[in-house]
Amino acid sequence: MPSVSTTFCSALHYHKKGTGPAVVLLHGFPANSGLWSYVWDELASHYTLIVPDFPGVGSSPLEQSVSLEQIAEGIKQILDTENIDKTVIAGHSMGGYVAFAFADLHPGRVAGLSVVHSTPAADDDEKKQMRRKAIELIKNGGKAAFLKQAVYGLFTEDFRRAEPAKVEEQLTTAMSVQENALINFYQAMIERPDRSKLLINASYPVQWIMGAQDKVIPEQKVLPFTCHAPVNFVTIYPDGAHMSMIENPGQLQADLKEFIQYCYKA
Repeated sequence: MPSVSTTFCSALHYHKKGTGPAVVLLHGFPANSGLWSYVWDELASHYTLIVPDFPGVGSSPLEQSVSLEQIAEGIKQILDTENIDKTVIAGHSMGGYVAFAFADLHPGRVAGLSVVHSTPAADDDEKKQMRRKAIELIKNGGKAAFLKQAVYGLFTEDFRRAEPAKVEEQLTTAMSVQENALINFYQAMIERPDRSKLLINASYPVQWIMGAQDKVIPEQKVLPFTCHAPVNFVTIYPDGAHMSMIENPGQLQADLKEFIQYCYKA
């Protein structure tokens, strides 16, 4: 697994798969790069995939507090190392926040932006307070209770009942994340700015993937942004919640392929 050394992480690891035009896949919280394994084989048969582990998960160590903007700069460093000029960048949930930060900092490097169960908006006061309470819970020994509730809330009740092993796999992955990394991610999300204005002048297409059953980032909070960019692809999965790469992998794979093909033909 290759890595780059950054100012904030001595070894920012990433998977590199396939050949062809570049696609970066960014995982959400509290997952790692393996979250995309449900869809990456088919995508890698057409594209060069770059799938990093953020600092503190998977193979990448957390050595200091890291902002979403720093992670975005780390993604740029990976692209520079791989001699990739432009890429389609897809971000799931927290990975979407990093994708927006990347598009804000380096718009000329973006061939397309896929927003998978995510939003360009900053946290509102209620969400910030929820995250602060979670941070205190983790600090006081409540990591397991917090993660169980958080991970179960990513899926519909029907999916949890039908596919318990897949849900438990995500919980096991989440439990492998150290407390300081969980806290760092939540603090970074609290501090992120609103980036919705960058959509208006976006020179690249934007894809929006939403789950009608998503309680983490409800479609009602995302839909107002889906007409801001000049070109938008909008898909809502009626039976999906927050984890379409696990709940609806075939559909997400097909939707990503259609969008990526458009981005590189546009």
